[in-house]
Amino acid sequence: MLRLPKETLNRILDKAKNSPIEICGFLLGKGDEVYEAVFVSNRLNSPIEFEMDPEEMLKALEYAEKKNLEIVGIFHSHVYCPPFPSGKDLKGMKLWPVVWVIVTSSGEVKAWQMGKDGKIVEVEVVISER
Repeated sequence: MLRLPKETLNRILDKAKNSPIEICGFLLGKGDEVYEAVFVSNRLNSPIEFEMDPEEMLKALEYAEKKNLEIVGIFHSHVYCPPFPSGKDLKGMKLWPVVWVIVTSSGEVKAWQMGKDGKIVEVEVVISER
C-alpha cells in the first residue's frame, strides 16, 4: 500500500494533463507514506518514454537526505497508453525497487512494484487528506 496525499496527487495529475511529454519525479516520505513529490525534468522530451535529468535527480536525492526523507516511489505519466509498466519501466523497476506510480493524462492512477522474484504486483494507492 502507498498513502498518497490528495494535494500531491492532484499536482501530479494537473502537470500530466497539461504536458505533451511524459512527466516524472520522486515521491518522498517514510515507509509507505508519501510526504511530497519532487518533479524532475524528462530529458528525452518524449511523449512515449522518460529519462530523469541526472543533475536534477542528484538535487532531489540531496534534498531528500537533507529533509531526512526516503525515496518511497517514482512517478511518471503515460500520455497515450494506459497506466501499466512498459518494457522500459520494467528495466527501471529493477534499478529502483520502490513503488512506481503511473498516471495518465485522463486521470487514471495505478501503482506497481517489482518483487525480489522479478514479478510485478499492483500496489494499492490510498488517497489521504494530509
